[in-house]
Amino acid sequence: MKIRTDEIASVIRTELEQYANELEVSEVGRVVEVGDGIARVYGLANAMAGELLEFQSEGGAVMGQVMNLEMDTVGAVIYGDYLKVKEGDLVKSTGRLLEVPVGESMLGRVVDPLGRPLDDGPAIEAAEYRKVDIIAPGIADRQPVSEPLQFGVKAVDAMIPVGRGQRELVIGDRKTGKTAVCIDAIINQKQYWGTDDAVVCIYVAVGQKESTVAAVVEKLRKHGAMDYTIVVNAASSDPAPMQYVAPYSGCAMGEYFMWQGKEGNGKPKHALLVYDDLSKQAVAYRQLSLLLRRPPGREAYPGDVFYLHSRLLERATKLSDENGGGSLTALPIIETQEGDVSAYIPTNVISITDGQIYLEPELFFSGVRPAINVGISVSRVGGAAQIGAMKKIAGSLRLDLAAFRELEAFAQLGTELDKATQNQLDRGARMVELLKQPEFTPFHVVDQVISIFAGTRGYLDEVALTDVRQFEKDLLEAFQTSYKPLWDKINTERKLSDEINSELEEALKAFSGDWLRNKKSGQPAGEPATVGA
Repeated sequence: MKIRTDEIASVIRTELEQYANELEVSEVGRVVEVGDGIARVYGLANAMAGELLEFQSEGGAVMGQVMNLEMDTVGAVIYGDYLKVKEGDLVKSTGRLLEVPVGESMLGRVVDPLGRPLDDGPAIEAAEYRKVDIIAPGIADRQPVSEPLQFGVKAVDAMIPVGRGQRELVIGDRKTGKTAVCIDAIINQKQYWGTDDAVVCIYVAVGQKESTVAAVVEKLRKHGAMDYTIVVNAASSDPAPMQYVAPYSGCAMGEYFMWQGKEGNGKPKHALLVYDDLSKQAVAYRQLSLLLRRPPGREAYPGDVFYLHSRLLERATKLSDENGGGSLTALPIIETQEGDVSAYIPTNVISITDGQIYLEPELFFSGVRPAINVGISVSRVGGAAQIGAMKKIAGSLRLDLAAFRELEAFAQLGTELDKATQNQLDRGARMVELLKQPEFTPFHVVDQVISIFAGTRGYLDEVALTDVRQFEKDLLEAFQTSYKPLWDKINTERKLSDEINSELEEALKAFSGDWLRNKKSGQPAGEPATVGA
């Protein structure tokens, strides 16, 4: 039998090609030390900062990420159950950076910082993955903030307006209603869902109790807000690495929608991110840094803790029209201790953001809710983030309230007050009452305009302080019935022209006169039969 050499060569070549295809070359190392979510790995000489690692443990593969590059070893954080990782376990470098699933399949889901479902729902089939930690868009890719992001909270939309693409800090002591203000903003976006102005919301819970997050999810579901919301949860029982990476994961999910405007595919191109809260993320990062033997600085935080938050919040922006005009709005929450806004983390985040909403315990416990201190609270975007009608009527509101607070302190001394001062005090007290608002009941911007117009123009001056809330309720009901055409006109034009202004004055004059007469005669105030008679 004659053997042909070309056949043998062909068989050998095929075998070699198959072997080459099956052969996987990767750099591996060994765990030399592990504990508290941190591993020290020997043997990964070519590892890159931020590279994803795979720990081959007995309990299955666990992912980690390179944080420190040292002489002989690399320091890595472990995402997941670090108790599965043992000393001597094999570690494989992947050559990839950390990514999370993004897209519309995430809407309505509760996920962990790696995008894995926590809500007993089906597995998430994401069409796309995005890198968790990226460089923020440059100046040339942005444009100034010009569209309002309505909170539905009268005190915020009137005096501390937030625009799409802005970073507005929500700061205050624990249990002062910080989360409630942000949840109101999420619920209020329901009015835009399904339109070109739709806003996708991402609520990132860092270091919260499971029961607290469950209550927030239930509240969002009850108000129909989960249809357009993603909840990213790194609970207080989760390891520090998960709490550290959660805000970046939520940001990556929001950025997917922000860039949809460039695609021109009709998908939502505006996103709202609530980070609840970044002070707990800073504590988690401090823990990681100290375990990685990074030198501690002020309040034991590492020197790069400013960079931790700045590189996150810089990613919130309003993109230029060339990039589709999408936006990512960030509402970072910071918890203060005893109202100390001069502590390290609060001052850091205040200097990064475009303003702050400061919630004061004294106001909260005195019944002023939301407990917003209008003196310290500020929006550095200002009137650019308001509709024309609100801008016109709310211009002097901050100054009026600040003057009222000063007069109130003066009046407590028991000094005799002249009539003009007493009138200013009375009107200020009614405005404070008018700006009070129950949790999870956001107001439409036109309703806010009507309420504040009535208060600033003196239509509440004769209404008893205890009746202000009832007057407002009846007034807004009347504008949904008798004065609906005027309500629609304000909603369409979004500004107070001379014609609308005079119509509004007439309507309020008629309504307040009828309301006060009904009140005195003992009839139910604001009945449809008498409204506008």
